[in-house]
Amino acid sequence: MKGFFAVCLLVASAGLAAGIAGSTDASAGERYAKQKVVYHVNGPGGEEDKAYRAALRNIQNHIDAVGSDNIEVKVVMHGNGVDLVKDAVGNEKLQMDVTSLKTQKVQFVVCNNTLKGRNISYEKDLFEVFEQDIVPSGVAELSRLQQMGYTYIKP
Repeated sequence: MKGFFAVCLLVASAGLAAGIAGSTDASAGERYAKQKVVYHVNGPGGEEDKAYRAALRNIQNHIDAVGSDNIEVKVVMHGNGVDLVKDAVGNEKLQMDVTSLKTQKVQFVVCNNTLKGRNISYEKDLFEVFEQDIVPSGVAELSRLQQMGYTYIKP
């Protein structure tokens, strides 16, 4: 008899867990309205690219939660943040992460003031950065996007 109750309890628990998991997944798309967000990346990189990986992981988690059809994401990089696409040149994992986000329509935007100040060529020194991805000023771009209704996120 004890075995029977244990099996019933196990089956009921599994059903409850499946119901909770199913309702969580289904409600994510219903919970969030369309979003426009700008992620601000100006932190350290180099050999210690943990901050970049965390930022890229935050962006992916955000897309996963809201749904790729319900979100518009821009990543504005200036100062040391430009190293995210500079360090990706020799880092296959970072390249894969950036490319994956780009295929989900994430736009990476680079500050021209930083490029000039650090004598960086977007054609030679940066991973997958094109002329249309360059803005005159990273901080001015952050302000412009916020005025356009983008939510500011600093990972």
